[in-house]
Amino acid sequence: MSHPMSGHPLLDEVNPAELALELEGEAPPMLVDVRTPMEREMASIEPSLHVDLSQFIKRAPDEIPRDADVVIYCHTGMRSAQAAIWLKANGWSRARSLAGGIDEWSVVIDRDVPRY
Repeated sequence: MSHPMSGHPLLDEVNPAELALELEGEAPPMLVDVRTPMEREMASIEPSLHVDLSQFIKRAPDEIPRDADVVIYCHTGMRSAQAAIWLKANGWSRARSLAGGIDEWSVVIDRDVPRY
């Protein structure tokens, strides 16, 4: 399922299978969840930093190191794409979005993560 931003020149995406392998590797990426607190209570991929998208631009510079390998996730990949594009445009060279979001993660990788 592709979304309107999938062709954006600054958008790098990682699919759930690729991310699962990276998370098991020597240097796992930093996961950042941009969903609402209510969504996070229902399901999350851990460990991850929670930065609600509404506060993202204010909090990201202090909480996400610019040299970090960062993967942003949300419910379906739309909000995380926006956040990843913003990071790339503002000096984070290794920011990616989880394609399909936590919903796709639940289907492909971890069925114990509730779908909503």
